[in-house]
Amino acid sequence: MGYTREDIERIVKEEDVRFIRLQFTDIFGTMKNISITARQLSRALDNKCMFDGSSIEGFVRVEESDMYLYPDLNSFCILPWINEGGKVARLICDVYDTKGNPFMGDPRCVLKKVLSEAADMGYTVNIGPEAEFFLFKTDENGNPTAIRNDRAGYFDLGPVDTDESVRREMCKYLEEMGFEIEASHHENADSQHEIDFKYGEALTTADNIITFKLLVKTIAHKNGLHATFMPKPIYGICGSGMHINISLSKNGKNVFYNPDDKLGLSHDAYCFIAGVI
Repeated sequence: MGYTREDIERIVKEEDVRFIRLQFTDIFGTMKNISITARQLSRALDNKCMFDGSSIEGFVRVEESDMYLYPDLNSFCILPWINEGGKVARLICDVYDTKGNPFMGDPRCVLKKVLSEAADMGYTVNIGPEAEFFLFKTDENGNPTAIRNDRAGYFDLGPVDTDESVRREMCKYLEEMGFEIEASHHENADSQHEIDFKYGEALTTADNIITFKLLVKTIAHKNGLHATFMPKPIYGICGSGMHINISLSKNGKNVFYNPDDKLGLSHDAYCFIAGVI
């Protein structure tokens, strides 16, 4: 959905949004945020909110610490799981330096640069992720453990899949945030789950993956569980992955397809595979 500045200011007022999270990621893809009150929204939309980049992993040195957050207006969304203390919205931001240049230590800026180069070549990139994760029990202090919460297997359902309701809650909130959920199910290992959402343009999908991970971890915590996307948290059982389905098109045609090839792959597809490997 496309938003204008006026749209955001109106929604914040009409919905009585009290806080806005200005979100970005560090070099490892970990979400960070600065929270502002609704009174500071105009300042944020003017790209005037600053933070200390020297405190963020992979960013800059102390003498180059001032960084600016430039919100992407189309990323505006009210976080549906927060009800206490007033509504909270979020804006995903790009990181800029004091000279007004995109900061190349910001993963989102790097992706936008690559996608711009691809667009100049006539390519459109779509990504479809399939994210797997584990839900573990927490101890009496709320700390994560490696204790599995069920003994279910692939495509099992309740009552053996004891976290079926938690997964449904995650899907509910994801849809409220605009995700199109295609499927959710128990995975092969004990306490392992998968939620699939529809593919999209690469930048939108990258933003959605970061949002997805935050929501899954938040709803798990809300239900007394710990969600982890670690690839191999427990020895001897299936690990988690995130399958990335990539499509590349040019002038509306799939550039990976060649009907005359025995595998159905084009020269571009073979070059792409070689580059990824």
